[in-house]
Amino acid sequence: MSGRGAPTGPSGLVVIDKPAGLTSHQVVGRCRRLFSTRRVGHAGTLDPMATGVLIIGVNRATRLLGRLALHDKTYTATIRLGQATVTDDAEGPIVSGADASGLSGEAIEAAVEPLRGRIMQVPSAVSAVKVDGRRSYARVRGGEQVELAARPVTVSEFTVLGRRGHDGLTDLDVVVTCSSGTYVRALARDLGAALGVGGHLAALRRTRIGGYRVQEARALPDPADPGAVAPPLMSMADAARLSFPVLRIDRAQRNAVSRGAFLPLDVPADPTGLIDPAGELVALYRPDGPGRARPVAVLVGGGV
Repeated sequence: MSGRGAPTGPSGLVVIDKPAGLTSHQVVGRCRRLFSTRRVGHAGTLDPMATGVLIIGVNRATRLLGRLALHDKTYTATIRLGQATVTDDAEGPIVSGADASGLSGEAIEAAVEPLRGRIMQVPSAVSAVKVDGRRSYARVRGGEQVELAARPVTVSEFTVLGRRGHDGLTDLDVVVTCSSGTYVRALARDLGAALGVGGHLAALRRTRIGGYRVQEARALPDPADPGAVAPPLMSMADAARLSFPVLRIDRAQRNAVSRGAFLPLDVPADPTGLIDPAGELVALYRPDGPGRARPVAVLVGGGV
């Protein structure tokens, strides 16, 4: 089917354990073939080298993805100290380096501490941040020097779990929990710079987005395999319960929702999922003053 009009197949979410070597868009492409629909998207891009949690939305569930991408995230990662790269990760050429074998645990911890909490972070130049309408990575690959503005992010956890030394380098195994928009490879870059030896991200695995955890993630089937079967979809109502506050509504309210009407209803958050008597997620609403709610996304009827 085309990406336009009402979807005719099932709608829902699936949490994929993204393998290394694929872009997030390539995962979406595989899912389009597996679910026989063009209406597929993802929440929270992972670089090709990264693995782990990638939330895929199918058909009407694509309407939820922008909200899901805003949840906080947890990663396990390896930071390599002693080498800085163009891309701040292992996929780019090395631009500088220094012997990192003599770094003490105390020095590393002292450099990590300022990278915790509410910080101002400069995104990696090779990133999807737009500069005058063009992606930063496209400008860098075109030979431009790009300087991105720092922006506030929150790093609620940045813990060093272990270290290994080799060839004058020090590899740190870390766990990072952070707000949406945080670049773990920028943390690696900034840690290496603070220690005066350079640093980059050598490995990355996302283990959680909000309530979606890698333990429940599905392997990605190869649609070229004759025996490939699409993974089962999580219902939109179950996805909403994992992601937002939800309220049950009655049939009359459901009819009003299908027209995109405001409701005389107290909803606790922006957004709040509304679940109808049949147990289906029919809309996301937000508060609009005491005893009143307005639609954010209507998932039945004409929609807004």
